[in-house]
Formats: sequence, structure tokens, C-alpha cells
Amino acid sequence: EVQLVESGGGLVQAGGSLRLSCAASGFTFDDYVISWFRQAPGKEREGVSCRSTSGLTIAYADSMKGRFTLSSDSAKNTVYLQVNSLKPEDTAVYYCAARRNSCTGGTFLYPYWGQGTQVTVSS
Repeated sequence: EVQLVESGGGLVQAGGSLRLSCAASGFTFDDYVISWFRQAPGKEREGVSCRSTSGLTIAYADSMKGRFTLSSDSAKNTVYLQVNSLKPEDTAVYYCAARRNSCTGGTFLYPYWGQGTQVTVSS
């Protein structure tokens, strides 16, 4: 059974940092891409970054470069999202999702999702 479990969210002041984790199980880690998405209140879910099957990282938008850094540990089947210089507009539920083949920001193309971790940034 494929499982994705996010952790690391919380309440942080603007300017702070968080490292989110996505622990994967139930599949061969390098056979799937794992993406980070986020969904702010009242907004659509948007792609942040993706780890490809070859271990490369892809940012889904220019706005996601710089402050958002994806890394992974294949030995732990875990993907991380480091978020620095947090802003109130980063407040959202952050999800990881997995699929075969290539990275894509299309949420409907991901069959497997974690439950999400809440990030709240206070001003």
C-alpha cells in the first residue's frame, strides 16, 4: 500500500524557516516522482517542486525558486522541502504526492497523496 506522510509544519513568524518531510512507503522510491504542493485558504492547490525518478529537482514556478529547496534521502525514502524567509502568504496546507513517470504540476495526475501538514506564518 502506497503511503505518504508529511510532517514538519507549524506556526512560524515571518522570516523564519521550516523543513517539511514526506516519508514514502509501499513503493520503490526511485520508480515514482514525488511532488510538493500547497493549498492556501480559498485558493487552488499549486505545485511547488518535484523530485524526479533520477533524483533531479524541478521547481514548478519561478516564484518557487530561491526560498523553496527540495532534497531527498533515498535511504530513508523521504523527500524534504526547506522553506526559508517565510511570508504570511506562504500560509497553506502543504502536501506531497506521488506518481509514476515524469514530474507535472497537474494535481489530477497524482493518484497518491499524503494528508498534508499545516504551515501558518504570522506577520
